[in-house]
Formats: sequence, structure tokens, C-alpha cells
Amino acid sequence: MENKWYVIINPNAGSRKGEQDWPAIRDLLISRGLKFEYTFSEYHKHAISLASRAIENGYRHLLAVGGDGTINEIVNGIFKQAVVSTTDIILGVLTIGTGNDWGRMFDIPMDYEKAIDIISAEKVFYQDVGLVQYKNGSGSDYRYFINIAGIGFDAIVAKKTNSLKALGKSNSFSYLTSLFSSLLKYKHHKSEIIVDESKHKLNTSLFSMNVGICQYNGGGMKQVPNAIPDDGLFDLTIISKVRKFSVFRHLQKIYRGTHLSLPYVKSFQAKTVIITSNSPINLEVDGESLGHTPMEFSIIPSGIKVITG
Repeated sequence: MENKWYVIINPNAGSRKGEQDWPAIRDLLISRGLKFEYTFSEYHKHAISLASRAIENGYRHLLAVGGDGTINEIVNGIFKQAVVSTTDIILGVLTIGTGNDWGRMFDIPMDYEKAIDIISAEKVFYQDVGLVQYKNGSGSDYRYFINIAGIGFDAIVAKKTNSLKALGKSNSFSYLTSLFSSLLKYKHHKSEIIVDESKHKLNTSLFSMNVGICQYNGGGMKQVPNAIPDDGLFDLTIISKVRKFSVFRHLQKIYRGTHLSLPYVKSFQAKTVIITSNSPINLEVDGESLGHTPMEFSIIPSGIKVITG
């Protein structure tokens, strides 16, 4: 089993490209001589249990066929199993979602043939993993992530985008559509942000915040442009109270990663982050909508082994 791939396909990824393109992907995997078994995820969070079970059954090579949410679920499956160390698992990715921001960071091409060539080469990279503990209604929960967590406005936009996906109405412009419509109603939140056990403490009227391991989210926005995925540190981008017109005006700067110089933007590096607020502030990680404040982040250096381009 150790050299055999276990492929987990999200059939709904990329407006059902997962289901439509799987026969072609399967033929390419066979043509490259890769040995594999495969299964389709059937519901939200299903890939978590599929990945854990595959590891328990002896698989050490997992291949995600889907978007950033699918990758996130498989990563959580890797971390929730207790059979082997997380770095005993090799994770490969074929990106077919609408955002594909993790793949953008690691030069995973959208072309299936080229991507499978990369998977066959098995050039591995040990990257950091984030862990966030948060409130979920009256209870608490936790989630691992390998790209970016968004708090505040970023999480509201992700939630609206995910609602469009659930209705089958998502496309490459869904994030921007959700961004503009959400901006009209969004309100700032009074919050306290504690970095590395009070190394930095900010009391701010928060618009949006990103806790990044990698650099991109929202389908190509370079929200945390200085993030290095194996330095053992989060990169934080904190946007305090800002006029809505300014968001429209400087949107291209976020895509280019040049927004850190704006007067209402602050950036830090951290191993731990605690966020509290007077009213609940929403959270998303790797594009997956979760709970709300209070929340606490910690980093796991070199916590997972991934295949990169």
C-alpha cells in the first residue's frame, strides 16, 4: 500500500469538473504507470474521514482532486489519524476548483498532464501547518489549514461565495461578485489582537485580517505577500477601519501584494495569535467557512509533506 496512491475526488469541485474530468484524469494516471485506488467524496467534510481511513488502511500517498476546500479536508484527515506521523504521508494535488490558491503558491499547473508529471516526480516539500481553535455557536471546535485563514470581511465574502457554490452558481468571478455585494452591508468590529503572547497587542476597529502560511487567497489575491510556507511563522495582514470606496480603489494593490504600505494596513509575523471581539467576527480557513471569535492560532512547523512544482 505504501507506494500506491489513494485518490480522493470532489465531484462538485470547479462546477462539477471533478466528476466530468475524472475519466480523463484516471487515464492519464494509468498512462504514467501510477498505481492507485480512488473514491468520490459525497458530502461536506467527507474527505476528512476518507483520508484518515485510507491511512489507517496502509496508504501513505494521498492525491486530492479538487479545490482548496478538498485539500483542507484531506489535510485535516491526515492530522486526525493517529497511526503514523503526519510527515510520513505524501500529499499530491490536482487543482480543479474555482480558487486554486494553494496550487498557485506551489506552481501546480491547471493542465492535468503537466500536473500529473509533477506528481510522478514526487518532489516533496515540508510546509508549515496552522491550527485554529474557535467558537462555533455555543461550543468550540478546531481546524488545521495549510494556506490562509481569513477573519472579518474576508470570511463574509468566503461564506457568500460558498453559498453560491452550494447553489451551483459559482464561476471564476464568484469571489469578486461576493466581495462587492458584501461590502455594501459590512460593519467593522471592535477587536483585540494579541501576537505571540503580548509581543504586540492591537485594539482596533477591524475590517479584515489574514493569517497566512502561503500568499494567495480569493482566486489570486496576494493578501499576505511576504509569507514563506516553511519559516515556522504566520504572516499577518490586518486591515483596520477603512472607507468602502478605498477598498474599491485599492483592490488591484491586493492582487499585486502592494497593499501593505497603505496607512490602515499593518503586517506582523507570529507563532501564535489570539483574537477577541465585542461581537462575533466570522472565520474561514482555506476558503472553508467555520465559526467566529474568540479564536486562537498556533503554527506547526514543517508539519506536512506535499508535492510541489
